Amino acid sequence: MFTKFWKSVLDATNGIATVWREERNFRVEVVVMALVVLAMLVFKFSLLESALLVVAIGMVLAGEILNTALEDLCNKVEPEYDAIVGKIKDTVAAFVLVSSLSALIIGVLVFVHHFVVVL
Repeated sequence: MFTKFWKSVLDATNGIATVWREERNFRVEVVVMALVVLAMLVFKFSLLESALLVVAIGMVLAGEILNTALEDLCNKVEPEYDAIVGKIKDTVAAFVLVSSLSALIIGVLVFVHHFVVVL
């Protein structure tokens, strides 16, 4: 049982490493994540602020991983241009865009609320 669990963890780690190697956007998003986490620690964000930021970051990174997996699957199944495959790829890219914009809005709200003093 434990062996199966650790095999799953290793497989998932390999997947993250693959996305890291192949996707520039993922690397940029991880750097942004590190900066946000650093800000959370340095400026002592509240538990709620931190939780919102972690969920937002997780959605963006998970979306990028899903996008990479589905693009690779689509390319394997249909290497030539296909309208349906293009629609699938565009839709998953839209998921990443929507999650990224949502994360940006959450980040702005948290940072503005934390740093801007209302007169």
